[in-house]
Amino acid sequence: MMNLYFHATPNSMKVAVLLHELNLPFEVTPIDIFKGEQHLPEFRAVNPNGKVPALVDEGITVFDSHAILLHLSVKHGRFIPTDLSRKAAMLSWLQLVATGLSPYSGQAIHFLHYAPEDLPYAKNRYVKEVERTYEVLDKRLEISEWLAGDDYTVADMALWGWAASADYIFGDKGLDDFPAVKRFMTTMSDRPAVQQALALKAEYTFKAVLDDETRKALFPDNTNR
Repeated sequence: MMNLYFHATPNSMKVAVLLHELNLPFEVTPIDIFKGEQHLPEFRAVNPNGKVPALVDEGITVFDSHAILLHLSVKHGRFIPTDLSRKAAMLSWLQLVATGLSPYSGQAIHFLHYAPEDLPYAKNRYVKEVERTYEVLDKRLEISEWLAGDDYTVADMALWGWAASADYIFGDKGLDDFPAVKRFMTTMSDRPAVQQALALKAEYTFKAVLDDETRKALFPDNTNR
């Protein structure tokens, strides 16, 4: 049986959606990143980069959420187009989430909520990049039901993972400025696999306090600065 190393992060949640879409049995090893469990030797043996999620699939170890999405979709022949043109579209949008929305959102959240000092330039820089990327995604979803076109793919699961945390960046307005993405998220919320992933998240209680232990665990390079 597969083993998912999991914390309730956007990257872990997108993998949980795919596992439920594929209706695959799996076990969960919770990794509390606020407590620093991602730095323990037994987890570093699974993912040397010390990040969640990671997956052990019948003796095969895969880390990084998009690597896991591609591994499982290729292995099971689902949620990845076979037509080269549609596959290229899927890969392009998947990578936009990987190289754009994901890091920009992560940095925006860091400077808005976690940074020990107020840095207006950094907050503006990353929030504006998040907004710009959502504008690109919104224009795509204005003309296409799914990112890759007519096909529901792992690119959509990847977008859902981060867009579900948009209010942590934009506050109460959430995705109101991006109506096509908001429509997409409503459609996603009706999918049983998304509901199952959210139920999985609710099964685990992780530390939520941002104290010195947590800062050291999440940002070890900044501890002594």
